[in-house]
Amino acid sequence: MRFFMRKIVIVVVLAYGIFSLYAAYNVFFNKRVVSRVHRVVKKGSATLDIGKAGEEEWNPWEADEREQSIVVQKNRDAFRSYQDRVAKNRPKRYNVQIWGKAAIGLYLWEHILEGPLNPPDRSSQWREGEIQSGKINFSFYTGPAVVQGHVSLDTDSGVLVLNGRVQQKISYSIQWLQYVQGLVQAHSLSRVAVVLLGNEQCNNDWISPYLKRNGGFVDLLFLVYDSPWVNDKDIFQWPLGVATYRNFPVVTLSSQMVNSARPYLCNFLGTVYKNSSRETLMSIFKQKGMEKECLMLAREKWFPQETTDTSRKYQMALAQSDLTLCPVGINTECYRIYEACAYGSVPVVEDVLTPGACSADNRSPLRLLKDAGAPFIFLKDWRELSAILEKERGMSQNEKAERRMRLLEWYNGFRQQMKDKFTEVLEDAFFKVS
Repeated sequence: MRFFMRKIVIVVVLAYGIFSLYAAYNVFFNKRVVSRVHRVVKKGSATLDIGKAGEEEWNPWEADEREQSIVVQKNRDAFRSYQDRVAKNRPKRYNVQIWGKAAIGLYLWEHILEGPLNPPDRSSQWREGEIQSGKINFSFYTGPAVVQGHVSLDTDSGVLVLNGRVQQKISYSIQWLQYVQGLVQAHSLSRVAVVLLGNEQCNNDWISPYLKRNGGFVDLLFLVYDSPWVNDKDIFQWPLGVATYRNFPVVTLSSQMVNSARPYLCNFLGTVYKNSSRETLMSIFKQKGMEKECLMLAREKWFPQETTDTSRKYQMALAQSDLTLCPVGINTECYRIYEACAYGSVPVVEDVLTPGACSADNRSPLRLLKDAGAPFIFLKDWRELSAILEKERGMSQNEKAERRMRLLEWYNGFRQQMKDKFTEVLEDAFFKVS
């Protein structure tokens, strides 16, 4: 038993000595070989010393990482290219502010551009709204509280709506033009257009020095009435529109408005001026006994403001008449024409020139409306009215309804046409958009 234990001890000691000698040989004499699988780069190490290490350390995932990095970079480049294409193809938009300092500004904004106004209350001191048309973002400001220096500018392009009908209005308009001129000189504004309710005899010389063609700063002028200045280059004719200063509303079209039989053949509610054709019209009514067929209400003095009652009666007359008689006043173009269109009552227009300079060619008066193909009844003398009413009596209800629809469709198309023209002219003149 003792002999057997000695052999075991000798074998263990011998094995230990052999292993020790083998380990010492590998450490001191044998060249170290490191498996490629176990070579790693130490975290945080600096550049490899090739002379000391013998060779660069190898990363088994290096090829995969390089390939993945290339794919990621290609995806990034593709996304950037996509963003560039989207930005290039996205329609560029421009900002234009409109300052409404005359009542026709509301016709431009609510009836032509069909923009909203907040607050809706017409008596509010400050009202504003925004709308897009074409490539332009329009913002509109109106009301007594919209005064010089109190409208923040977020654009260098502006439209100023002014009244130049009488001297008092002209003086007020000049104050605004001088204020805007200061903004141009200070480089706060660089492009300016004016929408002007011109004088009814087309005497508008007071604004001439402000036009760019005469050394001023106004790039574009949209002018009411048949002025000989209109050239469709920098001066354009603009419609008078409805009497927004009397709070005439935006009328909503309904099937009842189109199809219902109307109790009156015609209407005329207005002021009868001395020695005017309106006196002739009233005398014809009395002679022919038309009072029962037509709704007539004449007054001798013009009132600038309507009461709630008179406004309601006037709109009711338009809505209940097949025809609206439109005798000339100081100018042939009058609010009544557009207000009749809004209610589908065909305007019977006295097609004669009024005194003054509002004539450019043989298309005057009402050049703008005639060029747009207005489906009105034109006459030169109110003695022609009897024959017109006789024809009306012979029309069926279906014929009248079809004619009414044509008028309403024309008026909607006319307003759209003016909206497109206004937008396109500003785009071309202000921003060179083709």
